[in-house]
Amino acid sequence: MMTKTGQLPILLMGPMVRRAEQAGVCIQFATSKPANCRIDLINNESYSEQQSIALGEHLFLHFVVIKPINEQFPLDTQLPYALFIDGKSIDSSPWCFENQPTPAFVIPNKLTDILHGSCRNAHHPAKDSLVSASKWQNTQRSKNEQGAQLLLLSGDQVYADDVAGPMLLVIYQLIDQLGIYKEQPLELALPSDINEQLYNRHHFLPKTPWQNRSKLGVGYWLKKDEPHFSSVKAYNHLIYFEEYIALYLLNFSAVAWACVDLEKTQYTEQNNKNQTIFNAEKTALIDYAEGLSEVERLFANVSTLMMFDDHDVTDDWNLTAGWEQAISQNKSSKRIVSNGLASYWLFQGIGNDALTKTSALIQPFKDSLVDEDVWQFKAFDKSLHEFNYWHYELTTTPKVVVLDTRTHRWRNESNFNEPSGLLDWARLTDLEESLLSHEQVIIVSPAPVFGVKSIEAIQAMFNICGQPLMVDVENWMAHEGSAKKLLDTFRRTDTPNETLILSGDVHYSFCFSVQKRFGDHPNRIWQLTASGIKNEFPRKLINVLDKLDSILYGPKSPLNFFTKRWHMEVDKHQTIDEGQKYLVSDSAISLITLEQGNLSRYQLIHGDGHLTEFDLEHN
Repeated sequence: MMTKTGQLPILLMGPMVRRAEQAGVCIQFATSKPANCRIDLINNESYSEQQSIALGEHLFLHFVVIKPINEQFPLDTQLPYALFIDGKSIDSSPWCFENQPTPAFVIPNKLTDILHGSCRNAHHPAKDSLVSASKWQNTQRSKNEQGAQLLLLSGDQVYADDVAGPMLLVIYQLIDQLGIYKEQPLELALPSDINEQLYNRHHFLPKTPWQNRSKLGVGYWLKKDEPHFSSVKAYNHLIYFEEYIALYLLNFSAVAWACVDLEKTQYTEQNNKNQTIFNAEKTALIDYAEGLSEVERLFANVSTLMMFDDHDVTDDWNLTAGWEQAISQNKSSKRIVSNGLASYWLFQGIGNDALTKTSALIQPFKDSLVDEDVWQFKAFDKSLHEFNYWHYELTTTPKVVVLDTRTHRWRNESNFNEPSGLLDWARLTDLEESLLSHEQVIIVSPAPVFGVKSIEAIQAMFNICGQPLMVDVENWMAHEGSAKKLLDTFRRTDTPNETLILSGDVHYSFCFSVQKRFGDHPNRIWQLTASGIKNEFPRKLINVLDKLDSILYGPKSPLNFFTKRWHMEVDKHQTIDEGQKYLVSDSAISLITLEQGNLSRYQLIHGDGHLTEFDLEHN
């Protein structure tokens, strides 16, 4: 652990290549002191524009946008680059692939290989699939091939609502080490000692008193208060803004772990169950930290774009209108959710559009730092929650449309406890327009559009019983209006001939192909779901659900006529291996290979390094 400020390395995180286009390339990183930064594209005339944001006494987040001086940057070719801080060249060897003198990225135009995944839980015992993806990319570059042109992360890049005990302790070590600016205290009766908070925070988070709950639910009659933060693992839920900032550094940076001492973290309370959990989490985090240098190498060489899902902020974020209402009426709850969204903006959102629209929030954010380096976010929160541009598109071939399915929900106005639609009418209309006049389109939807019917049926039963929060009823078919509008869009004759939907969220992976049952338009939709990068669904349970789905919803099953998507024929594709499974629970990130814009291969790169491929011809 680095105990003296003078020992802090200048570079704390990155470089991470974000949005890369002909007109400009955004690269983000963090330093331990204010710095004038420059990035040069080798063999291409360019200049840099820098935006810096102070987050602590020794923490400065930088965004450098590289722009061409004369002509536009070349497409679909490797572009090596060099980083300079205060005029000095930074040693880039830690981020270089084998036999490469510098890191390099590609500005994608005609997409051929894409890495996609979601759900990266640092303390899950599964291996980190981003490490395997980096090793795969290294192999491609060593053969002088581009490898993946894009890395798309579609949600749950961090788990703010499921934090390991040792992680919470090192978060506070990092806050102290970097002097991360703190926000004003919240009205929560938390113990002053962080050790006493371990595995106990859920007791202090806001709740809706049972007297204020709906009499239509069982909670009222059982006289059970309803937690605002519904994650079953909320016992170390992040609360303060500075905690979210530290979590991002520890999820993206190997150097951040060198600034803390994980080995010496200890659980000091007398609880055998928690002690066992703490030890297991610590073992998983040690392994996770060791792989981060490899992950950073991937980030430094591949344009990486992201989108939030619920765990980036909190479980069940905006699931129902009733949940939104409860959060908005409690200052502390609203503040916690705002902290999650603000930290997403800083570490994920700004790079997604290379500051084009997200930069509008920078000055209101900087103005929130008041006397004694304390954040007062009341004014900033208004700007943050009014911001409407978390979604974005890429003008590649195929076109990439990334959906924000969290902040533009179609609320059920008649019953606030019913699940909201993932997109409201206006955003669904925008999506429809985005699909028209294109031969092929890639849609990034954090939750699958075409999911496993048996699992969705189980979720529907819990929803009927008034418990949508218990099983995360977050699928497109859970809301009548949004489901109908979306499916009507896909049935149009002027939609693309081939649409790829990239999704995650569910902690298992699968490959479905979808076509209209009626009509002459030969369009095909591929539902490619990869989840999680470092998370898994219980294997025995997923096998049971897989068999149940095949029995109940086979091609000839009459139950298909009772689903919202019966006008669409959904075919499930098996893996090409001895198991021949439809659902794969092993941690993985997907590799999507395209030929002339159409899907040619769909593979999973697993955390332990082995590959699984789906049979696209037979189902």
